[in-house]
Order: sequence, then C-alpha cells, then structure tokens
Amino acid sequence: MTHPTPPPFLPGLTLSRVLYEEAVRPLLAEHHPGLRYAAARVGPGSEVLGFDTARSADHEWGPRLELFLTAEDAAEHGADIERMLAHRLPKEVRGWPTNFRPSPDPADPVGLMAHTEGPVAHRVAVTDVGSWLAERGLTAEPDTADWLAMPAQRLAEVTAGAVFHDGVGELTAARARLDWYPDQVWRWLLACQWQRIAQEEAFPGRCAEVGDDLGAALVAGRLVRDWMRLCLLYARRYPPYGKWLGSAFARLPVAGELLPALRGALAATGAALRERHLCDAGERIAALHNESGLTAPVDSTRRPYHSRPFLVLDAGRFARELAGTVEDPALRGLPLTGAVDQWADNTDFLGDPGPARAAVWAALGRQGAWEPDGVR
Repeated sequence: MTHPTPPPFLPGLTLSRVLYEEAVRPLLAEHHPGLRYAAARVGPGSEVLGFDTARSADHEWGPRLELFLTAEDAAEHGADIERMLAHRLPKEVRGWPTNFRPSPDPADPVGLMAHTEGPVAHRVAVTDVGSWLAERGLTAEPDTADWLAMPAQRLAEVTAGAVFHDGVGELTAARARLDWYPDQVWRWLLACQWQRIAQEEAFPGRCAEVGDDLGAALVAGRLVRDWMRLCLLYARRYPPYGKWLGSAFARLPVAGELLPALRGALAATGAALRERHLCDAGERIAALHNESGLTAPVDSTRRPYHSRPFLVLDAGRFARELAGTVEDPALRGLPLTGAVDQWADNTDFLGDPGPARAAVWAALGRQGAWEPDGVR
C-alpha cells in the first residue's frame, strides 16, 4: 500500500516529537510504568542539525527516536521494548510511515519509509548513553586526546537535535559536557586552523603567475572552506561536514559581511580580483579574532608575501599568537596540525573511531605529551 503523493513536509525534529508524545510515551507508560528513560532525536540525520527538507525523506528520514535507559535497564528491557514497539506503534505519524524497509539497491544500504500491514520495522533505538557514545567514538568525560580524536560532525550530532524527556539525566549531562571544547583545546584548534590558512594563502597568486588559473581557483576554494570553518570555531559552533558547511556558516551573524568576498573569490577569473576578495575576507576574519579578546590585538591588514608580489593576510601571525596562549602540557609545543578532522576529511576514516583515535594518540605520544590511560 503506497500513497500517490507524500504528506505535507514536517521538520524531522517536529515529527520525532509527535512520535514520542503521541505514541512512544503512552506505550512506555502502559507497558513499563515507572521506567526511567530519556527520549531524544540526536545522532546522524539532516534533521538533527536543522537542515532537512522534503528531499530528506528519500532515505533514513521519518518518525525516528532514540530512547536512552540506564545500562542495566537497557540490558534487561531493551529488546522487549523494541519488540513491543514493533507491534504497538501506529503504522504512521502525520501520514509518514513508522515502518522502514531496506533500499532495493544493495549499493545504497539505507532505510526507506514504507507502509506495512504487519509489525513495523521502526527507527526507535533503545540503548544507554555510554554505549551510544562509544559506538560513535565519543566519550562523556573526554581528556585532551579524546577531544582531538572526536570529529566536529560527531560532536554536533550529539549536542544538536532535541531532547524531549530526560528522566535519567545522563544524556543531558553528556550533552552539557560536550557542548563545546575546553578553553585550551579551543585556542589550540583556532591556532591550527590559522596555520592551515597560512600554509596556502600565497598559492593562488603563485598558481596564477605560471598560468594555472584552474589551480589558483582550486586553492582559493580550499581557503574559502578554511575561512568558513574558522568563523564557525570563533562562533563556538561545531563545523559540520561538507554538505552542510555552507548552511551552517550562513547562519552566523558575520556571514552577511563575508559572503560577497567569499563568493567573489570562488567566482573570480583573474588573479588580482581573486586576491582582493581573499584578502577582504581575511581582514574581516582577523577583525573577528581581535574582537574575541583571546590574544592581544594583531594587525588585521593585508601585506606582501615576503619578497613576492602577492598580497596575503599572513595568517601565521594569528596562529603564533593563539599558540602562545596555550598552557595545556598535552598541547603546548605540538605541531599545529589540529584535531583529526582538521587534517583528514575522508568520510570512511572519520566514521571509524578506531583509526582516527589511534592516529591522534600516536601523534601525541610521539611528542611525549600524553599517555593513554589503559585501553579505551
């Protein structure tokens, strides 16, 4: 049974709230009275970050929910709750099916909403906070190494979204602890982001000088992305992965001032115009740094790149100033390489907590700055 047209679009977080309030909460009260739990929509999904549209309904979107019990209750009651919901949940919420079927394309293993007459294969996950975080390479009590090994996208997924009820408290506490980087880690990540920009800010001019306009545009695009991520860091917003980076950046108060320069740098077909736009953006972001008060003011004007005829901000000055404010012994003196997603952007790598964490531990261990406390 299928509908010829989909029902009116609702933001996914609204749909999840309706699922909880009208279906899951009454069923839990009936079948497990007195059970303590948290109900939320967190984790992967465009709706968690607030970027979903009607297009999102074509995969892994719909009436979804995470139920967090204590570890003991999850082990004792989790499977029973999932079975109960399969048989007792309504077939649809606001016209959207609560049943999910696998995609018919084996190369695209996603869940698709589909009506059913039998039990629903629902997307109400029952777990405990510790297990849920660990599966994503996160921890509720991170040390410095943990912070560097947790991709910003993962941190955004656990701290965004919505909590509809928390009768346990563990989820709310974990979200509060992971809400933003500790001050010392934040300063170091900002320094590392400035360092990334310093490494390439003269390249568009050099590429153009040898007639490589395509290469110049390519590097300009990388610089624009790095400027955007830097702005999000200053705004204390976890930079999301590529699909939503522009959407997240556009919500920043400074975006309106920066968008003409950033778009101009991407669209420019000549070296002089591209350089001007990149420097315009850099000067505004340098002012943003000075407004933060994290260091003494740094001259925010463009300047020649050593003896070469290219104008740059000289971003390394900001990296050095910020690094000079870092006193954490696990970070001070480290090469300014950054958190795992500042030097790696491979989706499969970042999605696997083991290799990402091992790489960060190895980098810190080589500097003698950190030793892991046992096996995690």
